[in-house]
Amino acid sequence: MIFLLEIKREYRIFVALKLLSDNLVIFRNLYLQNMQIFKTSVARKVAMALSAFFLILFLVIHLAVNFMSVLSEGTFNMLSHFMGTNPLIQFALQPVLLFGVVFHFVMGFVLELQNKRARGNQPYYSYNGAANASWMSRNMIITGVVVLGFLALHLYDFWAPEMVYKYIEFNEPDETRYYGELIEKFHDPIRVGIYVFCFVFLCLHLLHGFQSAFQSMGWKDDKRKKFISCLGKWYSYVICGGFIFVALFHYINSLI
Repeated sequence: MIFLLEIKREYRIFVALKLLSDNLVIFRNLYLQNMQIFKTSVARKVAMALSAFFLILFLVIHLAVNFMSVLSEGTFNMLSHFMGTNPLIQFALQPVLLFGVVFHFVMGFVLELQNKRARGNQPYYSYNGAANASWMSRNMIITGVVVLGFLALHLYDFWAPEMVYKYIEFNEPDETRYYGELIEKFHDPIRVGIYVFCFVFLCLHLLHGFQSAFQSMGWKDDKRKKFISCLGKWYSYVICGGFIFVALFHYINSLI
């Protein structure tokens, strides 16, 4: 029996090391394939838009799973367990998602530095930017930094404990644990307040970023711009409002 447990432990260590190795190979290949992206401004914006589309789709899936925690504890546990144990998601989609997040933020900072160099020492207000651009478009770097900080907190709250549970402590799979782990995080009013604050900034980021991504892909005529602008507003409000609702629902429910 002890021998079998040791074999099982060694196998899990092997799986963890294989996961790390596969992720590094994927990151390396994606980096090498996309080195040309950094050579032109247009290419950078297109790459930024493509990564934005990927993250926009991810947010829809993420909200759909999280919202199930409000409707059905069992269904939420089932979906979370499936996503946390499915090899395709863990070894293929998850590394691509991590790369997409890092790539999006890196490209955002690159484009911001490029814009600053183009302006030189002349301050932004001398261009009268407020007359032609919204607050969201002029402060994407600020909302982006807040969202990046929130992402770090979110990974600390959920992703890091998941890695410890599976690949460091080598615990047995438990399909019923996910709901309890989720609502535990939303018992703390300070953490809930931080989450709500950051979701508001995510909304501000999306209000401009959604439309900007389509414009970078060539959707610039007035008819399509109006449609994309309307769609982007609905998307931003629904996605961020949904995440805020989930956080507040579990916090209020913990007080009852």
